[in-house]
Amino acid sequence: VQLVESGGGLAQPGGSLRLSCAASGFTFSVYAMGWFRQAPGKEREFVAAITWNGIITYYADSVKGRFTISRDNARNTLYLQMNALKPDDTALYSCAKARTRSATTLLDNYDYSGQGTQVTVSS
Repeated sequence: VQLVESGGGLAQPGGSLRLSCAASGFTFSVYAMGWFRQAPGKEREFVAAITWNGIITYYADSVKGRFTISRDNARNTLYLQMNALKPDDTALYSCAKARTRSATTLLDNYDYSGQGTQVTVSS
């Protein structure tokens, strides 16, 4: 299993970034996927999750209405569109493969994750 994130970088408050996660080594289309983030000195936290078919999504309260998770099963790619970014969104963002088709907010229900891509929100 390989998960490779991209799209991070520096953004101004109120700006946008789109993260991508290229998946390989497993049948991407049958597993739920998620995004997590970890800021310096803080625990890793759930950001968003999506079911295998993209129909059901879940979001952390802190990003609801600003972030959108999506997937392209034909391209084996997971996305996270981040709008209205805040300095508190600064973190290392990583994608993760769930153990089942069902989306979940619990990190223990994911078995693989990528190395992450850094997002920094600052003026």
